[in-house]
Amino acid sequence: MQFTRDVLDGIASGEVDLAFRSWRRPSVRPGTALRTAVGVVEITAVEPVDPSAVTDRDARRAGHPDRGALLAAQRQGEGRRLHRVTLRFGGADPRAALREDTALTAEELDGIVAVLDRMDARSRRGPWTRTVLGLVHDHPGERAADLAARAGRDTLPFKTDVRKLKERGLTESLDVGYRLSPRGALVWRHIERTGGTGG
Repeated sequence: MQFTRDVLDGIASGEVDLAFRSWRRPSVRPGTALRTAVGVVEITAVEPVDPSAVTDRDARRAGHPDRGALLAAQRQGEGRRLHRVTLRFGGADPRAALREDTALTAEELDGIVAVLDRMDARSRRGPWTRTVLGLVHDHPGERAADLAARAGRDTLPFKTDVRKLKERGLTESLDVGYRLSPRGALVWRHIERTGGTGG
């Protein structure tokens, strides 16, 4: 479920607490927590709604000027049904704090490297974590497709691997491409220093 930056800012400020989507099947459900550019967006309710029941006030609560604009923005197609999604701002993305946490002991750094080792061991295609970290370190801001090509890989699986590292606070997304987070840069220096750069 995607939001424009203006809508995200509205959610963060509390001005936006609804969304409307035309779905064949809802892509979120109550309890879903979405990580976004402004923080966590929590879904509290999802219910089908008749377009005639949507009001101008509903539209403004969803970041649209009026119901006409809201309905015009919905996807059309057979089998689609309009859904009303109630949401709220859930606070900062916990990964953001993790990315900035560099108060790590040598033992903690070794523990992170051990986690990377386990990720490599579980991979069917062999070790990959050092390769991806190294590419992001050496080419910050480069398109994911170009980074994947450097690694001789398809783009989508490569992006999935970058997200796995992001979940651990080691990488962060830019408008184009990625970079190592402060935590990721520290881990990368530790890997280089200890000689654990294979992969």
